[in-house]
Order: sequence, then C-alpha cells, then structure tokens
Amino acid sequence: MGTAIRATAVSTDPTLRSSIAHASAAANECLRLAGVTAAQVDLLINVGVFRDSNMAEPAMSALIQKEVGMNLDFVQDPSPKAGFSFDLMNGACGALNAVQVAGAFLETGSAEYVLVVSGDAHPSTTGTPHPAGTDFPYATVGAAMLLERSWDAAAGFGRLHTASTGGSPGREGYIDLSVMEDRGRHQITVASDPGYVERLTDQLAASIREYATAEDLDLSRTLLVTSQPTPGFAEVLGRRVDAPAITVAGVDGDPHSSALILGYHQAVAAGLPARYDQVLFAAGGAGLSAVCSVYRPREELAVR
Repeated sequence: MGTAIRATAVSTDPTLRSSIAHASAAANECLRLAGVTAAQVDLLINVGVFRDSNMAEPAMSALIQKEVGMNLDFVQDPSPKAGFSFDLMNGACGALNAVQVAGAFLETGSAEYVLVVSGDAHPSTTGTPHPAGTDFPYATVGAAMLLERSWDAAAGFGRLHTASTGGSPGREGYIDLSVMEDRGRHQITVASDPGYVERLTDQLAASIREYATAEDLDLSRTLLVTSQPTPGFAEVLGRRVDAPAITVAGVDGDPHSSALILGYHQAVAAGLPARYDQVLFAAGGAGLSAVCSVYRPREELAVR
C-alpha cells in the first residue's frame, strides 16, 4: 500500500494577494476535481511559509480549514467528524515532508483523505518590496494536493530521501527589527548568500544521483519535478543528472512551497507523466537541505 495523489489544483489569479486566499482557492478546486467533499477530508497540512501580515498565530492551516469548510463543528454537523489541521514549514521541501506525514495517517487508517495545501505571499499582501529595496523573490501563488491510500503496491510515493549540509542556511527570511518600526506586519527581509543557487544545485544533484542509485531508477526515463528558486533551475538540474525536467510556467518569482505541486499539476495537464516510467519529486532549500521521493502514478489517475 502506498500514498497516491487523487488530484491537484493551483491558484495563480493575479488579483489575489493573500497566501490564505490562494491556498483556500486551490484547496476548494482540488476537492472539486477529485469529487471529494470537505467533510470527507480527515487531515489538512499547510506547508506555506510566507503569510499575510506575518501572522504567527493562529496556525494558517486553521484559517484555510475554515475557508474550505472542513469539519468545522463536531457537535452541530449532521455527520459529525473530527477535522485536524496543522502547519508544517520547511520551505520548498515542505510538500514532500507533508507527504511523509500523510502516509503515516493513511497507512494506519487514521485518515481516508489528506489535503496538502501551500501558499506564499508578501506579508503586506501587495507584493511591495521592503524598504531596503530588495525585491521579494517569491511568487504569490497557491497549490493543493489531495492524497489517499493506494492498494496497488507498485503505485504511489516511494521512500523519502533527505540530506543537509548544515552551516550557513544559504537563504533566510526574517523581520528586520532595525527597520520595521510600526510596519512589522507588512514587511519581510529575504537575504541570500553569494552562490546560494549554485550550492543548492550541487546539493540536490548529488542527492538525486544517490537516490536514483539506491532505488535503481533510470533517470533518462524519469520525469523530474523540482523546486524552482530561479527560472532556469529545473533545466540546469535536469542536465546535471541527465533527466528530463518540467519547468513551472506562468509564475512571477520562485513558487517556493507550491513548486512541487504546481510542477506536477502542469506536467499532468501536458500529459507528461504517461511518457515516463515514473516521476521524481526533488526539492532543495535553506539549510542547505534536499529531499527526493519517486512517484509512480496509478494508471487511472495519471492524466487527471
């Protein structure tokens, strides 16, 4: 038994500037495409990082759960069912971490459906750069992925491989207390080390090769879905590991926590998974950290 993708959806509407709005819109569309009601979802995991007004509490997942209408009133609902949600923040790697957590709930029967959502936005919800003049590097988008159990042992997500180098995080976002004054809820500073993307490429390429060897994957027959800190990152990484890669289109900036779901969604829309033996999800981020997991779509869901 494995963890399978039932459906995916994305939110790229440029009129939406809220991470909550994007994640909620993607979640509702994902459930519609899957033919699953919000009441059927047992667990919602939000992997978004940059949030509206730099809110720390409540968890963004609770606000998204409310917008989705997922099991909000255990007492008065005609079909009472507990709904659980939480935030899991690990940047571009978060979506695969969420898959790993979801797999534990699905395998034990604690959940029938798990909804993974993502969304990042400038805290001002306007996309305005912070006073120092450095542009916010992340795209304002959202994505959602509905997971369920696959009784086909040959389908679904495989083992998750993780790696980290320690030392400098490479890139970090923080509230700069020296300049925030009374605008702390509306600005964020994002700083990157020189050579961050090149180091990240090296780290992720090494992890992909190690994972492919361990899992006996032919990378030339594997579609690579990866994080995208720069527009050409997927193409460069694909050449490094000799694997075809999907480049996320239609976004202005780094899709960050939505990159993997967005990339897979666009790949499915283009019919790409059907042309390869499997899909390899691979993401890298601050830490430096890297995660990889192979995914084999079920035949009947491969083009959903």
